[in-house]
Amino acid sequence: MKAKIILLPGDGIGREVVGSGKTVLEAIGEIFEHEFEMAAYPIGGGAIDSHQNPLPDETLNACKNSDAVLLGAVGGPKWDDPSASIRPEQGLLRLRKGLDLFANLRPICPDPNLISASPLRPEYLDGVDFVVVRELTGGIYFGKPKGRQEKDGQMQAVDTMAYSEEEVKRIAHLAFSLAHQRGKKITSVDKANILECSRLWRETVTKVANEYPDVTLEHLLVDAAAMHLLTRPASFDVILTANMFGDILTDEASVLTGSLGNLPSASLGNEINSIGKPRGLYEPIHGSAPDIAGKGIANPIGTIFSIALLLRYSLGLEAEAKVVEDAVDATIAAGHRTKDLTRSGEKSVSTEELRDLILETVYQTADVQVSLGG
Repeated sequence: MKAKIILLPGDGIGREVVGSGKTVLEAIGEIFEHEFEMAAYPIGGGAIDSHQNPLPDETLNACKNSDAVLLGAVGGPKWDDPSASIRPEQGLLRLRKGLDLFANLRPICPDPNLISASPLRPEYLDGVDFVVVRELTGGIYFGKPKGRQEKDGQMQAVDTMAYSEEEVKRIAHLAFSLAHQRGKKITSVDKANILECSRLWRETVTKVANEYPDVTLEHLLVDAAAMHLLTRPASFDVILTANMFGDILTDEASVLTGSLGNLPSASLGNEINSIGKPRGLYEPIHGSAPDIAGKGIANPIGTIFSIALLLRYSLGLEAEAKVVEDAVDATIAAGHRTKDLTRSGEKSVSTEELRDLILETVYQTADVQVSLGG
C-alpha cells in the first residue's frame, strides 16, 4: 500500500509524541512493506509565530490531499492571552471544520495492568469498555453570534450553542451503527431540562433510534452522566453527545485508564481518501502540557494507540493496527511506565525509552503473526 500521511506536531509535547508515533508508523511500513509518505506542517502556536495564522493555507491544503492526518497538540502559555484575536485552538477548530470531521471517537478501555494508576477503586473498573462519540463541528464551539462587545459601559461576551436536526441525525446514525457492532446500547447525553438545543438533540436521537430496533437507547443529563462515569462506568457501551459535553466528559473518563496520556481519538467525516477509506484526523486527547515539554517524560501511548486507529479506519489495515495495540499492551504488561503512570517510589522510563520498548515489541509481535500465518 502507498499512503500519504500528514504530521502536525503542533506545540509542547505534541512534537515529542508525534515523533514517537511517526517512528512506530515507519516500523509498520517496513515490516508489512507499505510505503508511507510523511510530511510535517505547522499548526497552532508555532504556526502563529511563523505564519501569523494558527492554520496556514498550506497546512489545510496538505491535509485535504492526504490519506490521514496525525496531530500532536496545540497551545501554551506564550499564546494564552484571553484577549488575543488569534489563538492556537482556532487552528484546530478550523482544521476540523475544513475537513468536515463531524465525528470524534474516543475509546475508553482501562488496561488491567494499569488499574493501580487510576484513583478509582478496582471494582469500579471491572468490565469497563465503552466509546464516546462526540459531535465535532457544531455546538457552542462553532455557533454564531460569538464575540465581545461593550454594552452599558462594560464588556459583554457571548457564545452560541446551535445544532440543526441534520447535524444531530448524522452523528446519531454513526453512533447507532457503532453500537450495533458492539454491545447494542446507546447513552445519549444532553441538558434537555434546561437547553432548547438539547431538547432538539434528544428528540432527533429518539427518532433515529426507531431505525435501530436492536439497539437500546437511554438518555442522561450531562451532570448525571458525569457522576455515573465514576460510579458505574461499566454500564456504558456507546456514549453519544454534543461537542462541548464530549470534550469535558472524555477528559473526566481518562481517569479510568490512569492517565490522560493513554487515550487516543479518531475524528472522521464523509470525505474518502485515495484508498477508498474515510480521511481521518488522529490525535491523543491530551493537551500540549507545556509544564513537561522538553523533559522527555511525556506519555506517547495515546499517540501510538492513535496510530492504530489511523491504520484501522483510514488505511483499512486491521492486522497492522492489532500489532500496534498488542505491542503497547505487552509493553505495559511487562511493567514499563512513563512518570504519569507510576506511583511514589516506582521506576519510570522516558518517552523515547517507552517508544523503543514498544517498537521492539512491535517487531516481535509481527514476527509471531507471520510465523502463525496471520
